[in-house]
Amino acid sequence: MDAQTLDLLLKNHLAEMRQRLEQAASIAKAAEACAEAGNVDKAVEIALDVEQLIYEVTTFLNAASMINRINRI
Repeated sequence: MDAQTLDLLLKNHLAEMRQRLEQAASIAKAAEACAEAGNVDKAVEIALDVEQLIYEVTTFLNAASMINRINRI
């Protein structure tokens, strides 16, 4: 893979990670507000929506790490 394509791919992975982390932060804020309002059960229900986003971020991070390592070989 040429350097330009590699850079584009890694930048894309990082952008996707940022987007999902921002979504997760928004969900966490909503859950926190719900808990502060006294509805802890609903807050936990809302917070669980972060799980899929965190999984996706981890997958993008692992892929970016592997691509970067392979390119060094």
